[in-house]
Amino acid sequence: MNCNDCPRKCNINRDEKTGFCQSPNKFRLARAGLHFWEEPCISGENGSGAVFFSGCNLKCVYCQNYEISSENKGIEISNEKLLDIFKSLEEQGANNINLVNPTHYVRQLIPVLEKWGGRLPVIYNSSGYESAQTLKMLDGLIDIYLPDFKYIRSEKAKKYSAAENYPEIAKAAINEMRNQQRNDAFDERGIMQRGVIIRHLVLPSNTNSSLEIIDYIKENFKDTYLSLMAQYVPCGELENFREINRKITKREYNKVVNYALESGLDKLFIQELSSASENFIPAFDFSGIM
Repeated sequence: MNCNDCPRKCNINRDEKTGFCQSPNKFRLARAGLHFWEEPCISGENGSGAVFFSGCNLKCVYCQNYEISSENKGIEISNEKLLDIFKSLEEQGANNINLVNPTHYVRQLIPVLEKWGGRLPVIYNSSGYESAQTLKMLDGLIDIYLPDFKYIRSEKAKKYSAAENYPEIAKAAINEMRNQQRNDAFDERGIMQRGVIIRHLVLPSNTNSSLEIIDYIKENFKDTYLSLMAQYVPCGELENFREINRKITKREYNKVVNYALESGLDKLFIQELSSASENFIPAFDFSGIM
């Protein structure tokens, strides 16, 4: 069966060759372990059970995880091995199973998630560049959606991610996610059990775009949590993108945060500016999957 599950619609047989995501039909993973740097209601004290998938259907020029997103560093594993990884994370006390960048493995994940059976909440942690039709296949299998909303301007999406249609695709995808999880629920510890959190990474020299995204969320997803992220660290080859070849400034971040606060949004997570550090980028050393 040829793969057209993501907006790229490569229409290729992944058993024979790879498309834009550079991924075969079999799962490729780069790391699995407890992750403590997500939103407080995701990581908590015990950590989130993060499973990092190799390959990517977006490949942003500034990606912090370029080793696995662009260079496709990873190890092929079976469905049974993935279930074993989930069980290991559960035994380690993880609050949830956090599928990081699983977009290009939706069809393969369905039988695994059906066997998993909801023993811990499952998080779908993605770039937001998703086919709404493909997301419908996950209805009832995903407890928490954690999508990025990277761009609202097509020219920015084209420039940094070769995805001119990202804004319209992400809007439809987030709408489908919210339709599947209409209410947010937390346990007695404040750990999210169901719901949606929209993430937005503030890019240097792009704060006006961030303000437009805040306006859109206020108008269309006011009751959905928004997580403003300051963790941008320039990675990859950015010689041709000098405007983003630096970290964001305090002034830039405060401009976005203050606008969000003044807009009346009250479901906000605000990341510390100190999170913009290479120290928070995971080591993709195959730990947890060997």
